[in-house]
Amino acid sequence: MNLQSILTPDCTVCAAEGISKKRVFEKICSIAKQRISQLSEHDLLSSLNAREKMGSTGIGNGIAIPHGRLSETEEVIAVVITTKSPVEFDAIDNRPVDIFIALFVPEDSCKEHLSTLQSIAKLFSDKSMGKQVRKCTSDQALYDLIQQHH
Repeated sequence: MNLQSILTPDCTVCAAEGISKKRVFEKICSIAKQRISQLSEHDLLSSLNAREKMGSTGIGNGIAIPHGRLSETEEVIAVVITTKSPVEFDAIDNRPVDIFIALFVPEDSCKEHLSTLQSIAKLFSDKSMGKQVRKCTSDQALYDLIQQHH
């Protein structure tokens, strides 16, 4: 499963106010909550934080892929947010993060989850992709850019 197949325009946010990792995670959960109505924002936040405690999901170059497993859903949800200014994130390269690709996946779909993470990491391993994402000035432009890459 790739990002393009699971990302929706309503889960794509460009230039959000992100003053801290916690606030960005809260924003991600507030967006995802619109698609996963049976769970609370607190449940979603707990799933992201549980994964983050195992090690930072900051993959370097200002990019993070926070993700959480959910037992109460069968749907995979992706949320992409860029922040106006980078936030401290404990990324592997110690650089702050301004591109967040968050995933919420069913607890029992481990293999699909890993392949989705790999496809996202591959998409963003191209430094020009990060540069293009940072140039986007609207939610729709960001969504369209991601949809154009295969």
